Amino acid sequence: MSEFAFELELCARLEERRDGIVARQLGGSVAEPGGRILDVLCVEPGPEFADRVAIASESIPDAAIESAVGTGQARYWKDAFDCHPERARSATERAKEIGFFERDRSASATASREYVRQVARYPDWYDRIVGIENKPDLGRPGDLEAQLRTDVSLALVDEVVLATESYVTGAHLHRIPDEVGVWRVHRDGSDAGRSLEIEVIREPMTLPVDEPGIEPLESHPGRTEIEVVSPAAKARTRRRIAERAYGKGWRTYDVPDCAACRPDDGSGATLPYCEWKGRAVDAGSECGSSCPGYEDAPTTAVDLEAERDRRTPWEAEPSGKRRRQSGLDRFG
Repeated sequence: MSEFAFELELCARLEERRDGIVARQLGGSVAEPGGRILDVLCVEPGPEFADRVAIASESIPDAAIESAVGTGQARYWKDAFDCHPERARSATERAKEIGFFERDRSASATASREYVRQVARYPDWYDRIVGIENKPDLGRPGDLEAQLRTDVSLALVDEVVLATESYVTGAHLHRIPDEVGVWRVHRDGSDAGRSLEIEVIREPMTLPVDEPGIEPLESHPGRTEIEVVSPAAKARTRRRIAERAYGKGWRTYDVPDCAACRPDDGSGATLPYCEWKGRAVDAGSECGSSCPGYEDAPTTAVDLEAERDRRTPWEAEPSGKRRRQSGLDRFG
């Protein structure tokens, strides 16, 4: 089983069993953006999750959330940001595009400047974040131990879990931090995700996300450079991760244009299942004329966004809150 196929099947199963948001391939570091990529994230809903669903289906720019733009009196966009003007302009345009900001036309016309306000207060919409590292074959661990130790020492997510298809021995458990939970994934049948079951070998411990974390950076012979990450920096990164997960989800793949490939919904979710390989495949890296089983065929039409809308609390076209705020224009 390839890690790609394993990841998709696991995401489909988690989506079926858990509330909130499931996403994959998101940055999990603070001091060195891109230094750690988390395979799968489960973002559990907070008390105002429904309010977040109503605002926008896309990720809200972090700069827009942190800006001084509020829901009351409109602000001149340039005065509301504490960052580079180009980043501020980009965040403003994106926030307007997705419906988080709205332009106050009366104030903008009077001052020959663009004034904006939030259509709604940014909600307290997420709670715990669980990071899952996929390693279907523990016989080829790669940098697994170092990756998991980084996740534990940084404590950016509330829990860390290792998911594998391998038989898990005591030696395996001794080589990874005690804080990391372990799942063994079983399947019955060859079709993608038809009978995927998760056996909990070890429960994860809750990590201290509200305390300073240690992020390893570059390693040298005999020493490793680290950075102490403050709780405030971790909180900002957690919000960015949650927002990115909300907008991205896990269906970030294409269905191959091959006769051997068919969308498989045996798991309840449409996966790019290849009958020739007997598993889900990554169209961008595994499919094409170089594959012996390839047979050119029209791409099957699959609306993955509509499927996500149908199967999860996320909404592709939320009602939005623009109309609720429009009456405030007269106070601009």
